[in-house]
Amino acid sequence: MRAIVVGGTGHIGVHLIPMLVSEGIDVLVIARGETERPDAREWNRVQWLRASYRAGDPAWAQALQRDAGETDVLIDILGYDLAATCAAMSGRCRHVIACGSVWMLGTPRRIPCPEESQTPFWEEGYTKRWQVIQEVLRASGAGSGPLFTAILPPNICGPGKIPLDTQGGRSIEVHRHLARGKEVILPEGADVLIGPCDAEDIARSFFLALRQPDRAAGQIFNVGSAYALSASEFVAAYGAIYGVRIPIRRVPWQQFATEIVPDPGSRYHFEAHMCPDVSKLQSLLGYEPKFTPEQTLSRAVQWMKEQRLL
Repeated sequence: MRAIVVGGTGHIGVHLIPMLVSEGIDVLVIARGETERPDAREWNRVQWLRASYRAGDPAWAQALQRDAGETDVLIDILGYDLAATCAAMSGRCRHVIACGSVWMLGTPRRIPCPEESQTPFWEEGYTKRWQVIQEVLRASGAGSGPLFTAILPPNICGPGKIPLDTQGGRSIEVHRHLARGKEVILPEGADVLIGPCDAEDIARSFFLALRQPDRAAGQIFNVGSAYALSASEFVAAYGAIYGVRIPIRRVPWQQFATEIVPDPGSRYHFEAHMCPDVSKLQSLLGYEPKFTPEQTLSRAVQWMKEQRLL
């Protein structure tokens, strides 16, 4: 089997590529070449194609048609121009697996959130990408283009990236404050659910879809941890990891939104539940998360320490 992975040196890809190589799969990684190649021995068996991937850039489709060749499956982790990718690989690839986000589904109306549009999402980029996924899925179902699968992760965590902090960002300075037991401010009212999922678990979902194309074809799958944490338990988890007591102070929502976390993208983590329903991924593909939210946060903090970020 031959697999092409677009964005294979990113947070998901660094976990996915060794899984593929260890199974004897021939792997071509398409990347811009700005990230250093990982040191793990599996990466010595990977082929490389340097190409820039930008939405609406015709050079991207040209690079695929000219240099990528035929393949069994293409995994597009970046998803910047999915329609062009599928069109370029039509007739040359059996199965395309794309990465989206549970944010594309909009603000959940029920929890766990199924793989269905809930309410219109406020961020235009996610909305457009969700529309493209729907279009590609319909075209694939009508026999136009490769088999198609989409996988929607929640907040991605684990080694390789600074984990979500208590202000909805990925700030090393906020983590330094947490490690010192500095007070965390949360909005008044019921806690939102926060569901960090380990990048290794997310990578495994792509691997399962690749291995079972007939079961994965035509499906949109949520991927996530077995459960989510309330915002206060999210803070408590960091307290346990850092070995400190982190006090919480509550403020009215308006004050939280205007003074504490004014950025809408960061604030959304405390506005809408992040708790995807992963039952379809479990029943159809046999997915079982390896790491709990607490474990993946701990793994990410350990990685930060090893990188001397803390």
